[in-house]
Amino acid sequence: MRDVQIPPVKIGAINKLLSPLALGSFIFGADAWRPAARAQLTATLQTALDHGITHFDTATGYGSGQSEELIGQFVGGRRDQIFLASKASIDEMDADLMYRRVEESLARLHVDMIDLYYIHWPRQGKDIRPMMEGLERARQAGKIGAIGVSNFSVANMEQVRQVGPIHAHQMAYNLFWRFAEAEVIPYCRQHNIAVVTYSSIAQGV
Repeated sequence: MRDVQIPPVKIGAINKLLSPLALGSFIFGADAWRPAARAQLTATLQTALDHGITHFDTATGYGSGQSEELIGQFVGGRRDQIFLASKASIDEMDADLMYRRVEESLARLHVDMIDLYYIHWPRQGKDIRPMMEGLERARQAGKIGAIGVSNFSVANMEQVRQVGPIHAHQMAYNLFWRFAEAEVIPYCRQHNIAVVTYSSIAQGV
């Protein structure tokens, strides 16, 4: 592979620099239990870091935490080189439970602070502010650096912004899936919310 280095950038109101290209780890949760796969995935993390990809994205739901555990084992003494993002969502609208999800992620990742923590999915028809309350408490306690949301509508964002700031929104976006252009992306720009995308190549289409 050519020696390509990706320079870091600053996004939105997030103070820490990160690479504009992130390494997603959904598949890490599916394969992390197999020793051969773990070795290959660890090599993938190292290759990404060697080429300037410092933004590692995971979630509690990826293999029931296995993705976080594998990344946590890799991070080790490299913590200052890596921008860590994770996500969680809960069915019970309980701020204490959301706070515990952050603490569980910290334990699996073997770190004291996660740079960006997302509410993974809203719960339609429910008051989702308790999830934000749990994350804002974690941010005030220094357990997370910034708060994100994922797959939220403008109405969802309006609801949780009553509790605390949104620093980033992770959404599906590519040449085929452009529905976010209508309302969500303009809203994010208006409120200085960083736009982070997934499925950027439409899952390889």
